[in-house]
Amino acid sequence: MDIYLVGGAVRDSLLGRPVAERDWVVVGATPEELQARGFTPVGRDFPVFLHPHTREEHALARLERKTGPGYRGFVTEFAPDVTLEQDLARRDLTINAMAQATDGHLIDPHGGRADLERRVLRHVSPAFVEDPVRILRIARFLARFAHLGFSVAAETLELMRQMSASGELDALVPERVWRELERLLGEPTPRAGIELLRECGALRIVLPELDALFGVPQSPKWHPEVDTGEHVLLALQVAAGRAAPVSVRFAVLMHDLGKALTPRSEWPKHIAHEARGVPAIESLCQRLRVPQEHRDLALLASRFHTHVHRGLELRAATLLEVLESADAFRRPGRFAELLEVCECDARGRLGFADQPYPQRARFEQALEAASATTLQPDEREGLVGAAIGERLRRKRLAAIEALRA
Repeated sequence: MDIYLVGGAVRDSLLGRPVAERDWVVVGATPEELQARGFTPVGRDFPVFLHPHTREEHALARLERKTGPGYRGFVTEFAPDVTLEQDLARRDLTINAMAQATDGHLIDPHGGRADLERRVLRHVSPAFVEDPVRILRIARFLARFAHLGFSVAAETLELMRQMSASGELDALVPERVWRELERLLGEPTPRAGIELLRECGALRIVLPELDALFGVPQSPKWHPEVDTGEHVLLALQVAAGRAAPVSVRFAVLMHDLGKALTPRSEWPKHIAHEARGVPAIESLCQRLRVPQEHRDLALLASRFHTHVHRGLELRAATLLEVLESADAFRRPGRFAELLEVCECDARGRLGFADQPYPQRARFEQALEAASATTLQPDEREGLVGAAIGERLRRKRLAAIEALRA
């Protein structure tokens, strides 16, 4: 048998990037032979094995034949006579369709190295159209490599448009859409990935609530970029530049969904868009099976981002109400993420990227002062149940009011 290093490890090595994990293809072997050598089978849909020492994944060379709609509509064929070139031909992009022999020799039948040098994401073959997940994967790769100067080949973009129009994306299972979206959001240039999905027509299918924001105007007084979709992408890229976690990036992406639901007669104002966005976020998160912690932060961001933006003018009582409603005393870490979302939102406006955001400090100080407040034993005397909570609340309010003194 022959064993080759394949995929991302080869690509990233040629780019001079750190190699996170290594995958291998085994040519000329059977599952029984690998198991006899101590490999552990782990593949569910096709033969994948863990090396007995390195625990790295080794997959038997295989072919795929399209038999039905969606990314699950394939039959996988593997046999000792499947060649490395046949295995590489089924891959999505030329830069992912390279292999390296144990002696270091590069096998590159589709020009992946040249495309790396050109900074181009290009499909391997017309079979690209058979798997709708590849649209999401290319968007993720663009989000990863756009800052290095990568772009999508014109002929690949055209195939992506055809796939979006064909209805193939309707066959995607929600969990797979979320998995790819989550990974896209974690990349260095997530806005590039979202823009690509929109350009090829996929965004209106997988995230129609977000796609609806493009073309919705806002007041140029507060949003010089005017377009709501552009604002959200600006804010998303601010979050990426600040190395915010994916939970924050997702909430930034969701925080203004309510503006797409504003009646046109009210444009460019968006009164009550905070509340309008809540059911849209809930529906999207339910459809894509978004993790609860991401969903909850997105809902908080929709409900409270304008309150936080007005932090310097709010009365102490309103500051305390926001802290209570956002469960800041029990979940201070999540509240810190909410403040990060709000700061990214404020900076995600044309010309505002480097502007100060003192509202964050105002809420942080209020939370710190209120959290440090406790009731002494004599203050609890004669009180039970809700009366204790009300006494503590009055004391917290006084602590916040004292901050302005």
